[in-house]
Amino acid sequence: MVRQEWDRAKVASLQGRLIEWYEQNCRDLPWRKRSDAYAIWVSEIMLQQTRVAVVIERYQAFMERFPTLFSLALAPEQEVLALWSGLGYYRRARMLLKAAQYVAQHYQGSLPATAAELRALPGIGAYTAAAIASIAHGEPVAVVDGNVERVLCRVAGWESASRAGAVAARRKVEELAARLVDPQQAGDFNQAMMELGATVCLPRNPQCLVCPISADCKTRGEHKTAPRARMLSREIAHALSVRTGRSPGNTGGPASREVLLEQRAATETVMPGLWELPILREAKVPAEDLRMTVRHAIMQVNYYVRIRTVFEDDVDALAADGGERRWVPLGEAAGMALTGLARKVLLRAHLLPTKALDAIAPLSGRDVL
Repeated sequence: MVRQEWDRAKVASLQGRLIEWYEQNCRDLPWRKRSDAYAIWVSEIMLQQTRVAVVIERYQAFMERFPTLFSLALAPEQEVLALWSGLGYYRRARMLLKAAQYVAQHYQGSLPATAAELRALPGIGAYTAAAIASIAHGEPVAVVDGNVERVLCRVAGWESASRAGAVAARRKVEELAARLVDPQQAGDFNQAMMELGATVCLPRNPQCLVCPISADCKTRGEHKTAPRARMLSREIAHALSVRTGRSPGNTGGPASREVLLEQRAATETVMPGLWELPILREAKVPAEDLRMTVRHAIMQVNYYVRIRTVFEDDVDALAADGGERRWVPLGEAAGMALTGLARKVLLRAHLLPTKALDAIAPLSGRDVL
């Protein structure tokens, strides 16, 4: 059915208009300045479930520290996690490191060139494999992320399927994507489709008047979608405990202060091994001890967080039992693998010497493994 509706002339016309639009309107993003597979891979992993504005700063810092796959493969996990702090979904960083080590050992540091081979690597799913293979090597494989799926559903006039019919609907979208991809400019075409969904064919209020393929679109506006799962809400409180450092010759100045951090257990399902502020036994905090309130989203949970000023002598009485605790110099804490919430709080309290990072928000359907 897809082939009957999309003859060769119609497909070629859409390809030409879309690529011309992309060349004139694509955003100036740092990962688009490099065409090597390693840089594309890092950017695509970072962009999974994370806003572009948040990724830009983290990507640049990450590539400065790990400019090659070999440099990443040789890095300690805690250093990789520290540079990932603020992006969330830390399993992505661990799998990125694991895959880099595998490629360094088995492929002499060069990522495989085909989507099929790439999918065999840890943490690389169908979307990421197709993106790397098409952008870096021109393989004519279609990329289907949440943005592309939305564009194609609207073009074809399809409603989003219910959960029960999701597999069949996804297969139909992938078939259409494969039919439309430009075999001569697969990388540019795939990026154009993603760019169109990110900037024009938006989930709400799509900009149909400036869409280069609106003439082929059966919907021309929002399409019916299944309701999103409701976010859960939870209240929690953390201790912010800061003291003057105990090193010999300490002058007591701001640079010598230490903050109490606690490491999450390696068995935790979320953010294992990362460092956070100690969790308090009670989520309610007396007004006179309240340092700040923070809203923080992790996956499908909205956390309403109270930060309590806690003196060193009171930590054991107020904090819940947890992992290893350490008093860490503030200058050292900035380079540790902190949870996004811990980094956000320390930045807002003006205790870290770096710019604030926004909390991430899941926006797309890219493959998170």
